[in-house]
Amino acid sequence: MHFRRLPGAAVAYVRSAPGTYVWLLVLVFTTVALHHMPPSVEDHFLRQRSTNIHELSSDPVRAFVTSAMWIDGGYVLPYVVLYTVFHAQAERWLGTVRWLAVCGAAHVLATLVSEGALLLAIRDGAVPYSAVDTLDFGVSYALAGVAAVLTYRIAAPWRYAYLAGVLLVYGAPLATSPGFTDFGHIVSVLIGLACYPLTRGRGKPWNPKETLAALRS
Repeated sequence: MHFRRLPGAAVAYVRSAPGTYVWLLVLVFTTVALHHMPPSVEDHFLRQRSTNIHELSSDPVRAFVTSAMWIDGGYVLPYVVLYTVFHAQAERWLGTVRWLAVCGAAHVLATLVSEGALLLAIRDGAVPYSAVDTLDFGVSYALAGVAAVLTYRIAAPWRYAYLAGVLLVYGAPLATSPGFTDFGHIVSVLIGLACYPLTRGRGKPWNPKETLAALRS
């Protein structure tokens, strides 16, 4: 009986986070399209849809929007899992508008900060000028911001363990082999944490202890 309810429960879950799964569907289509492009065309195509310094200086709005429609690596399944675990939960909790606000803030502001740092490095001669056209696209900044804001979805003291995990995941690469993208991820996490005002009035935080007690009874 319980297994018969799974399809209906899955459909209800998807419908409760429409923005998440529409975005994910777009990523599926764009990934399939990339797989059908010759490698020489793909590189030029993605470079025009990157949030690199060149594209941001010529058409920033288009760069921000189009860069969030593509994923790096070409494998969609990991994003299905990540979007379901993080984005869908955040959208269900915050509502679509507030969830989009967190995504947009993390994606835009972290990009501006990281690309600004890259521009300073180019001007100082630490990085070659060719970096203005580097490939810089994807959805990882928005994901980092949403993962961070979900800290407030969890009741204390459990939220501190979750936050420590988020900081470890995004902080370890910056500490071991720092790059501008790694720096952008940490900025995204801080932006997500700064979105606390958007979480007010969104219900009681989830307490894992209460959930475990309910499962045992």
